[in-house]
Amino acid sequence: MTTETKRASLTWQERFVFRGGEPGGPAMVIDGDGAAAPGPMLTLLLAAAACSGSDVVSILEKMRVGLRELRIEVSGERREEQPRRYTAIHLEYHLRGEGLDEAKARRAVELSTEKYCSVLHSLAADIRVTHGLTLG
Repeated sequence: MTTETKRASLTWQERFVFRGGEPGGPAMVIDGDGAAAPGPMLTLLLAAAACSGSDVVSILEKMRVGLRELRIEVSGERREEQPRRYTAIHLEYHLRGEGLDEAKARRAVELSTEKYCSVLHSLAADIRVTHGLTLG
């Protein structure tokens, strides 16, 4: 089994604003206050949704579904006390496409959330992850 090491660099810009990414790759802005850009906790939710969304797109392509729309609404419940980590994450998938039925959509979402999504599987094991599905 080989090990992959990801590397990133984050540079402070001002106040709570940071810019970072993979060396030599595209960069993104994260704002600890959430004013100039999404904050770190929102960025984590977006990363989970993008990871799972990428899986769903790939799985549906293999099922020969002509995906026309995929939107994921993601929400996270946080603890009141420090550290204010997520205790639950919910992903709501909205899909539309040719050849898409509920069985294919449900299978793609379940494969992503239960097996493939590296971001979700990198979170603490006690975080409850749920999902819903709407076909358009």
